[in-house]
Amino acid sequence: MGKALLKRTLLLLGTLLLVSALAFAAFSVIPGDPTGSVLGVEATDEQIAAFRARHGLDLPVWQRYWSWLTAFIAGDFGQSYKYDMTVAQLLSDKLGVTLVLSAVSFGLIAVISLPLGLIAARRPGGIVDRAVTVLTQVAMSVPNFVLGIGLMYLFALVLRWFEPEYVPLKDGLWPHLRFMLFPALAVALPKSAMTVKLLRGAILGELNQDYIRTAYSKGNSRGSALRRHVLRNAMIPVVTFLAMAAGDIMAGSIVVEQVFGIPGLGRILISSIGNRDYPVVQAIVVLLAAAVVGCNFLADLLYRVMDPRIDGR
Repeated sequence: MGKALLKRTLLLLGTLLLVSALAFAAFSVIPGDPTGSVLGVEATDEQIAAFRARHGLDLPVWQRYWSWLTAFIAGDFGQSYKYDMTVAQLLSDKLGVTLVLSAVSFGLIAVISLPLGLIAARRPGGIVDRAVTVLTQVAMSVPNFVLGIGLMYLFALVLRWFEPEYVPLKDGLWPHLRFMLFPALAVALPKSAMTVKLLRGAILGELNQDYIRTAYSKGNSRGSALRRHVLRNAMIPVVTFLAMAAGDIMAGSIVVEQVFGIPGLGRILISSIGNRDYPVVQAIVVLLAAAVVGCNFLADLLYRVMDPRIDGR
């Protein structure tokens, strides 16, 4: 277990290093220069030269990357070109908004998928199972930003269940969460559909095992066998999938934030790409990659804890 943990940790760090290097290289070769968006088209050559020297843009790519990497490891995310403030200050509030959206989305996935998966597996081939199958297929096939547009139109403009303008946390916890519920639902529905199919398949697979036949022979009903024997084993792949999905949820919420006008990482990412504010973009890319890789790392650990048969390979 110790060797496997060390290998996974080194793989995590190597992945983040590779992602940061590729992102930095990509931003260095794409057309465009931050001086135009920051200083304007009327900037003199002297102003442009001073700006590039102040931000190290006149240095070779490898030297700029090394300076950025060492500072990032030390907790210094750099200075924004556009807003003339540190990236950490710029992202502090935005990161909190995105984390709240991701947390609500994750909670909705658990609340929606686990009961539906159990209900569908109790009567395979029945009316409820078929209805759940159709709904999951639809939810998986529709992109989350399309779901977001549909939810915005239906619940904000037609039913008027919430105002189509972002409600910050300072205006109250309940109004904030009520607004966040609908964008979180757009993020959660596709993942919920995947979780329902995974849980249903895992339960049906466990029901065909010999130990379930033994449980039936001892007088256990189907419902009792599900609760007492099947669910624990069937939850192993589901829990690991949910841990992996947690990172994807944070990355997937970026697009939904644009639909609902949420001032999270998504809005600042899009605007920073347009402004060629590369320190901000680089920090967000690495943070999202860390979330995805970290959640995959957690999923691997959970799988090993829940199923001790997994060796240290």
